[in-house]
Amino acid sequence: MPSFKDLELSAAMQANLAQLGFSEPTDIQARALPHCLAGRDVIAMAQTGSGKTAAFGIGLIESLKPKLFAVQGLVLCPTRELADQVAKALREMARAQENIKVLTLCGGVSIGPQIGSLAHGAHIVVGTPGRIADHLRKGTLELKRVTTLVLDEADRMLDMGFQDTMEEILGYVPKQRQTLMFSATWPESIRKLSAGFQRDPVDVRAQTQSGNTDIQELFYEIPAQERTRAIVSLLSEQQPASCLVFAP
Repeated sequence: MPSFKDLELSAAMQANLAQLGFSEPTDIQARALPHCLAGRDVIAMAQTGSGKTAAFGIGLIESLKPKLFAVQGLVLCPTRELADQVAKALREMARAQENIKVLTLCGGVSIGPQIGSLAHGAHIVVGTPGRIADHLRKGTLELKRVTTLVLDEADRMLDMGFQDTMEEILGYVPKQRQTLMFSATWPESIRKLSAGFQRDPVDVRAQTQSGNTDIQELFYEIPAQERTRAIVSLLSEQQPASCLVFAP
């Protein structure tokens, strides 16, 4: 596996990655980054947590023209939580360039402040399909200078019913662009999406990583009316240092 030093990265990016603690590329980074840096379209299969944000983010940032204050990179994500996470990582990687602005556009919040932020410009926009489409229809977002389009977790966006919205958005993006598609699964719908919007993409698949053997899974069958009381009792008994609760 090559190191980041083996890749054709700027000295500023090399220094920034070292400062961020990036020592050796993950499997998906080592496989995808050379093609991303070369400007090729890429369709990559990688699980969450595999380092895919850096796999597309490093190449995206290296391709930016900082003095051109226009949206040059667009990253579509299925959820606001993922968009926020991706935007944060891109901002950290963008320290290698001067005055790079990364803007997040997601639903669930007022659109007014977003319109105000767009008026001041951005180099990279990260957002959910619905809110991106809202801005395009209002004319508050301009994508004619986009050179790199990223579809992150494309399979989830299709599962959530965003195909028509994604196709609408892609109609606003120049045809001459780099399109990077990342997906955890490889259904027929993903292959069709790639065939419609990518040009001779490089097929990249990260090696499957083994599960975390430190995780113990337990199942409790609880009546719906007892759910809250059961969770309180379980937390009281286990006393975890930290806890993540998923709710419908």
